[in-house]
Amino acid sequence: MKKNETKITALYDLTHTLAADYLSQYEYPWEALAGISDFIVELGNSLDENEYEKRGENIWVHKTAKVFPSAYLNGPVIVGKDAEVRHCAFVRGSALIGEGAVVGNSTELKNVILFDKVQVPHYNYVGDSILGYKAHMGAGSITSNVKSDKLLVKIHAADGDIETGRKKVGALIGDNVEVGCGSVLNPGTVIGRESNVYPLSSVRGCIDANSIYKKQGEVAAKTE
Repeated sequence: MKKNETKITALYDLTHTLAADYLSQYEYPWEALAGISDFIVELGNSLDENEYEKRGENIWVHKTAKVFPSAYLNGPVIVGKDAEVRHCAFVRGSALIGEGAVVGNSTELKNVILFDKVQVPHYNYVGDSILGYKAHMGAGSITSNVKSDKLLVKIHAADGDIETGRKKVGALIGDNVEVGCGSVLNPGTVIGRESNVYPLSSVRGCIDANSIYKKQGEVAAKTE
């Protein structure tokens, strides 16, 4: 994956998120991570009160969404139309949960944008990340958002590294990506649209769109 393939326009269909105008300000998705909290507060205050219920400081939940009693929401948070936040989910804050999205049992979110119909349904950690339309993370798969050496995260594209200037960057996952159970997406991972990641993978760097990631150094292009 080259640098231009890591751009927002290459990874995401912006018609499937309330963050379309916000993301359109940026070229690369990691550039949007710093402002997610302020963006959610601004957007939340503009939402139709006939559609969204305010449940606490900077917490907006669509009236068709289902939030289980044992789930924890810490603002700023927006839970979209027909979304589900299930048993014991832990939304730490700065989370936009898209229409029809599923945040599942014991899943933790922090500083994220989940596009419409994203599924993080079982024991996932998603932090400092953006997940595209219909992206799905299998049970126990997580985003790792801080390098073990605590240095700033770089995006390792095929035609050179890109400095993010951030200590915390999780994964930038394109539309319709499937991440297998038990996988770890290391800091600064970028996965192109329509790609699949095998279960129990440790993923680093950038994965081309329409690919099957089997293991490090073994990535196959999908065939019709």
